[in-house]
Amino acid sequence: MALILITDDAAFSRRMVRKALQEDGHMVLEAGDGLECLEMLSTHSPECLVLDLLMPEMDGFGVLQALRERGVKIPVVVLSADIQESAHQQCMDLGAYAMLKKPPKAPEIRATIQKALSSD
Repeated sequence: MALILITDDAAFSRRMVRKALQEDGHMVLEAGDGLECLEMLSTHSPECLVLDLLMPEMDGFGVLQALRERGVKIPVVVLSADIQESAHQQCMDLGAYAMLKKPPKAPEIRATIQKALSSD
């Protein structure tokens, strides 16, 4: 299965997503903020990134922008409680694969990750 990086400042959120993904046999890495996420992306090669928007240090928008600037091609599934159309559009414009409302249901995150992984 795939190696997936979950980036969220809330340990509870990471744990919920990790549990759902591990049920599908995926291996999971975790980062607590955007800077740690970028560091892990440079030392590991995850096949997908699950990304929270609102985090200290560097938010999800900053991570998406950094990925674009570095030419990193990885499917990114954004999780956020911010369901405003403007936030959704900004994420998609920055290259996100999908955006899910927080907290995602396990079947929804699992199905979205499967689609993202097979979208190459």
